[in-house]
Amino acid sequence: MPYRAPASEYQFLFDKVVGFSRVAETEKFAEATPDVTSAILEEAAKMCNEVLAPLQRNGDMHPAVLENGVVRTSPAFGDGYKAIAEGGWVGMAGDPEYGGMGLPQSLVNAVNEMMGGACLSLQLNPLMTQGQIEALEHHASDEIKELYLPNLISGAWSGTMNLTEPQAGSDVGALRTKAEPNGDGSYAVTGQKIYISWADNDFTENVCHLVLARLPDAKPGTKGISLFMVPKLIPDENGKPGVANSLKVVSLEHKMGLHGSPTAVMQFDGAQGWLVGEEHNGMAAMFTMMNNARLGVGGQGIAVAEAAYQHALAYAMDRKQGRAHEGETIIGHADVRRMLAEMKADIFTARAISAACALAIDMGNAQDDAAWKARAALLTPIAKAFGTDVGIDVAQKGIQVHGGMGFIEETGAAQYLRDVRVTAIYEGTNGIQAMDLVARKMMDGGEAAYALIDELEASIEGCKEGNSDLAAKVFTAFETLRETTEWLVEQDMNDRFAGSVAYLKLFARCLGGYYHLCAAHRAGEDGVRGRMARIYIQRLLPEHVGLAEHVRQGAADLYALSVEDLVA
Repeated sequence: MPYRAPASEYQFLFDKVVGFSRVAETEKFAEATPDVTSAILEEAAKMCNEVLAPLQRNGDMHPAVLENGVVRTSPAFGDGYKAIAEGGWVGMAGDPEYGGMGLPQSLVNAVNEMMGGACLSLQLNPLMTQGQIEALEHHASDEIKELYLPNLISGAWSGTMNLTEPQAGSDVGALRTKAEPNGDGSYAVTGQKIYISWADNDFTENVCHLVLARLPDAKPGTKGISLFMVPKLIPDENGKPGVANSLKVVSLEHKMGLHGSPTAVMQFDGAQGWLVGEEHNGMAAMFTMMNNARLGVGGQGIAVAEAAYQHALAYAMDRKQGRAHEGETIIGHADVRRMLAEMKADIFTARAISAACALAIDMGNAQDDAAWKARAALLTPIAKAFGTDVGIDVAQKGIQVHGGMGFIEETGAAQYLRDVRVTAIYEGTNGIQAMDLVARKMMDGGEAAYALIDELEASIEGCKEGNSDLAAKVFTAFETLRETTEWLVEQDMNDRFAGSVAYLKLFARCLGGYYHLCAAHRAGEDGVRGRMARIYIQRLLPEHVGLAEHVRQGAADLYALSVEDLVA
């Protein structure tokens, strides 16, 4: 069964679960009418199914290579990228002044997930460019905007972000790349960066690198970092790609997965660059790009989960083995049915959280509303970490459904797990997302979390009719979440960190209970939404009890273990 982009799932989420109509009612996004939204989802799904999905295995079997300093991408990836660019999918959210569509993040998020499910290695390219577009819109000078944004939005040029160095991973403040003034308004950027996704390609006219570096008078740490636009080809007086800049791809990493996406070591040797934003305030601009990417990476996890689920479902419906409860194929076996049901239930949960986060971003942008912005900030680490955790879990369950054939590369089942595994690591590891949730996102004393809990508990009351037993279970879980949050905000930071991963999953599990209950209530408890809600609420939501207990343990027992204990 070939991949089918979940356009109808997003339509259901928009119409019945997250309330997308509120976005369309704002002046900023008034053009995102139901007809427009439906047309965009259907057209994007068609491209994903017919153009991108056939490239999935191609990218894995024929990786990008570096030949004489030139990156050669996987066969037909250029054609796939051309379809993305010509369809306007790169610049969906871009400012119309520079050629963008000005569409809400909710729609961008949905289309990106569908593209990722079709071919994750290729989708990573426009995702990076979209993040760069947003960073430039918010922080770049008018001159840089006028030169770069039209080309990035059209897809003629692509964008990257260059943060990590061999000695500076999660600790960005340890970076050593330097930038020295050239005396003409530009800077000479020198240093090495690693893990640069899509650092080069052979299908866009130019590659634009956003590079973090230090000016000569920079202070140590993150407060001394500035951000620079460093293009592969320096634009000439007409704004066209001109002479080659002093930068190069040193090597491509040999990776566990995402073989079709070139991940490079980049060397900058006095490369000409231009300041983006204020001096020594580069992290503010880069975080704009990273926050965009964090929601996008969570969507990548969901994308792979959807594709792996479809792959496993098709196999289970075809494979004959043993005596099944129903029919002759393994989908009749209770444990196979359990795995598929849990996969489908968790995909819906992760997708609903992601859609709710994107909607909060849209409402915050449209209304400049502090409460919506706080909710978007709260949901971003949950969407990123839970979405990617679900991607990994569903992909490994997909292998299990295949049995021994899942371990054989020819079936394609293992590729999903190999491709998705990095999503829990890049754009901030999931552990860092959890720490961010219990630290920075709780600097308000839990106000944003309590506001969300209050709102959803009130909504749960309205979902009791026909689902009273399920509604009671979900309400109880939210009360546990409230009590755990109250305990958490009173603890010192290390005790919070010790239970942060469990707390993030607790929050996600509760949100999942609400979204499944909401879906069942609005679509009818006797239909598939009601049956899936029962699977989730009765089988997966009960995990919240153990997660809450984990959170409350603090850090004492972890540090009671000595290093010697761990190596004994």
